[in-house]
Amino acid sequence: QVQLVESGGGLVQAGGSLRLSCAASGRSFSSYGMGWFRQAPGKEREFVAAITSSAWLGGSTYYADSTKGRFTISRDNAKNTVYLQMNSLKLEDTAVYYCAADRLPYGPTRATQYDYWGQGTQVTVSS
Repeated sequence: QVQLVESGGGLVQAGGSLRLSCAASGRSFSSYGMGWFRQAPGKEREFVAAITSSAWLGGSTYYADSTKGRFTISRDNAKNTVYLQMNSLKLEDTAVYYCAADRLPYGPTRATQYDYWGQGTQVTVSS
């Protein structure tokens, strides 16, 4: 069983930055693919970014078109933590952001392929 705890959300003005963190329990973190998703009120959960395990394709990263060039996902296996650096934030980035872990190393883009989820952290972008 893996527990994921997100932190770093908050209120930020448009154009600003935030860094989300997701701390994972367990010994197998380095072998997991990790992802970030978000869900805005009244909308479905959507893919934000993913990263493979370091042993699979050297920790390759994937991004949604809406976040590419603005967001950066990274991982620190020594700290069992995955990060999401968010720059140039827009009003439409407002959502609850969720961290997810896949027992396989691939870092998929579909939410249904993830095995473990955090409780979410709120990100609100104001004008």
